[in-house]
Amino acid sequence: MNLFFTAHFKKSLAGFSKEIDAKLQKQADFLLENIRHPSLRAKKYDETKNIWQARVDGTIRFYFVIRDDSYVLLEIKKHPK
Repeated sequence: MNLFFTAHFKKSLAGFSKEIDAKLQKQADFLLENIRHPSLRAKKYDETKNIWQARVDGTIRFYFVIRDDSYVLLEIKKHPK
């Protein structure tokens, strides 16, 4: 699998700290290895648009779609809890 970041994702990520960026990189590596990795807690977020959600940490989530052999990261934001 490959990993792509949309322009919107990159812009959203720029609003977070370097610590969150490092955590995202770790989680992205897990995603590439195994979408079912326990720390990701990946799940379908929007069935109609095939959007998935996964954890960066306890308060930050990232959203992506699966296209062919790629994960396309769409958004990163604070979880609304």
